Amino acid sequence: MSGHYPRLAIVTGADSGIGKATAHVLADEGFDLGITFHTDESGAADTVAEVERRGQRCFVAHQELAGPDAAHAIGELVSQLGGLGVLVNNAGTGTAVRVVDMSYQSWRDVVATDLDGPFLCAQAAARHMMTRDGGGRIINVTSVHEHVPRLGSSAYCAAKAGLGMFGKVLALELAEHDITVVSVAPGEIATPMTGKAELDAYHEDRAGNPLGRPGHVNEVASVIAFLASPRSGYVTSTSWVVDGGLMGMAAHGHDTADASWREI
Repeated sequence: MSGHYPRLAIVTGADSGIGKATAHVLADEGFDLGITFHTDESGAADTVAEVERRGQRCFVAHQELAGPDAAHAIGELVSQLGGLGVLVNNAGTGTAVRVVDMSYQSWRDVVATDLDGPFLCAQAAARHMMTRDGGGRIINVTSVHEHVPRLGSSAYCAAKAGLGMFGKVLALELAEHDITVVSVAPGEIATPMTGKAELDAYHEDRAGNPLGRPGHVNEVASVIAFLASPRSGYVTSTSWVVDGGLMGMAAHGHDTADASWREI
């Protein structure tokens, strides 16, 4: 097993937030990029410009992640890149609706976007990686809610938990091809999806989080970049939680309004 996969990466949903930051960090590490977007074409154009400013090639494709053709964008970008070494399944969505009030269509929209689409993308990426020697990396961006529930987020939690387990199975199936598969599970990160600007990561107080603040997109992107690199060659079939210690708060109540939980 050589591990000499090409420095060619695809990041889905790289028009903003974690996806955009990941594209920047991977470009800094010498990767040429293929990125996808759903509605924010100008955001995707900004990402392309930043990647090219770093001296790397960048191609962009529109992607409808919730449909049966979600993998079409992967094939298009692989052709433009001339190969594929890393897939970052980043794009996703969520809702805030109680189970008893949720429509079936709303459930399906979230599950299709957060689970079905990443399945199709990972499947397509794996098929490309298996056609040559050298291995590769598939990194699924899930959520801390891959592991712990959140009120009002049943579809999101179910899809992210499913994506995490899907990745573990895929890791076992692809190991003989030197392709690793991992999840990165962010906690609260300051992104457009969470309604926060990036700088809020350092100025918003979170008394119930051990680190006392939301995370910055670069703190997630840096973990993804490590997992995309040869340095992580013996890491597979696992989930890397990037949450500021939030999961450790189950016994204390992470929504507490003050820091009294720190007292013994």
